[in-house]
Amino acid sequence: MSDRPQRTNTYTAEPVSDRYRECLFDWLAAHAPLWNQITYRRRQQYFDENGDVWDAEYTDLYEQYAPILGKATCQQIARKNSEAWRSHFELLSQYRDGSNHAVTEQPSPPGYWGNRDEGYDLHGLVRNDLYTFDWNEKTSTLEFGVGDVLEERYDFEHNERVTLEVRGNPHWRGDDSRLELIYDEHAARLRVQHPVRIQSDDLREQRQAAFTHTLDSENTTHSAAIDVGANNTLAVVTEDGDTAVYHARPEFDRFQQQSERIATLQSELPDDQYTSNQIRRVYDERSRQRDHSRDAAVKHAAEWLLERNVDTVYVGDLTGVLETHWSATVNEKTHAFWSHRQLVDRITLTLGDVGITVMETDEYDSSSECPECGSDDVVRDGDEFQCQGCGLNAHSDVAGAWNMLQSEVGPMARPAALSAERGRDAPTDGAYWQWNDHNWTPADCGKQSWSLDQPSHSEPASSQPG
Repeated sequence: MSDRPQRTNTYTAEPVSDRYRECLFDWLAAHAPLWNQITYRRRQQYFDENGDVWDAEYTDLYEQYAPILGKATCQQIARKNSEAWRSHFELLSQYRDGSNHAVTEQPSPPGYWGNRDEGYDLHGLVRNDLYTFDWNEKTSTLEFGVGDVLEERYDFEHNERVTLEVRGNPHWRGDDSRLELIYDEHAARLRVQHPVRIQSDDLREQRQAAFTHTLDSENTTHSAAIDVGANNTLAVVTEDGDTAVYHARPEFDRFQQQSERIATLQSELPDDQYTSNQIRRVYDERSRQRDHSRDAAVKHAAEWLLERNVDTVYVGDLTGVLETHWSATVNEKTHAFWSHRQLVDRITLTLGDVGITVMETDEYDSSSECPECGSDDVVRDGDEFQCQGCGLNAHSDVAGAWNMLQSEVGPMARPAALSAERGRDAPTDGAYWQWNDHNWTPADCGKQSWSLDQPSHSEPASSQPG
């Protein structure tokens, strides 16, 4: 079962009565203290020179929390805690591996879910066999049980369970995995994370259903290259010369504003305090907004590639490029906002789901050579790429993807929407895309939606990642 692909459905939910609401929040509030105590005992072992986190004892805590949560939920909290520690040790191993550049900052051990003074994170877990969904065209519901103490406190009848109205429909269908309920205080919304494991034979049918287009193996298939970056999330070029650029600067500006907000909140903390619930909420919101726009861009690009019958995509491997950071802004983009490895993993997963083969290729110097004449006498300034030899004026990320693709498939058609000045040659059906907080929409080709007249400064092309 463990090797079957897992996908996650996401919904919002609302208790169907005030009684269930009060019970739900009592149940949610008991998770964090148990998580914190397990984490504390393991951190004590972790920071002990001779300690081992796996030697930490915590099953005695079940007696205290099982009457509220149920013993099965206590076990799920402990299991999720173990998963967090295993993930930490995996990241630590990658960080210490000198030949592995995927993790460049030392990871911190798992932390706490809030505290008594400032409040706990409201994060609940339900074992896969202890909840049920009832899907209906008008009103869908989710039911799960709680501990004996809460059943008595809220006068539950025999076999009565907390019932939530669910908004949303399952995108993926398969065998249920552990359910997670997360209350977002910032948005005052209960989110439901519903992972399912899918039989390999069923996965292709389900993943194809999520897209309008599919690969047509009976007709000519094509290749494409993707330049992944921080200024533009994706720049895609097909061997037929079609282009798509997903512009990321507004998202990075918002990311920076939230980072500044975090820094301000941290400066106001007491000397012996490092974080707060408010800081964690801003962190979470910042991550969700970044991941949402990025993941939506990858899915949009997958549909765009399927429409052009592309079955092979080359993605830049920046192992050598990320060694050099030419400014503090680039450093923040590459290590905090952008996360090259996560983005490439998302591309590989999403495109693989629809049958597109993803191959990583060396991106070193891909934007420091002219794709038209091969000259290295080029100037790159923001999105603008100019060859001093042949006079080519191009979008720098499009030029990078064009170079990568030509190195793999040979000479190809000149990209149609080549210039960074999009109104000059961009097709009207959307070669440049911008994020509106919900969808990627065609950028207005009649005017710039990002500034080229205030570049940070000109640098040699090879020094700028993506």
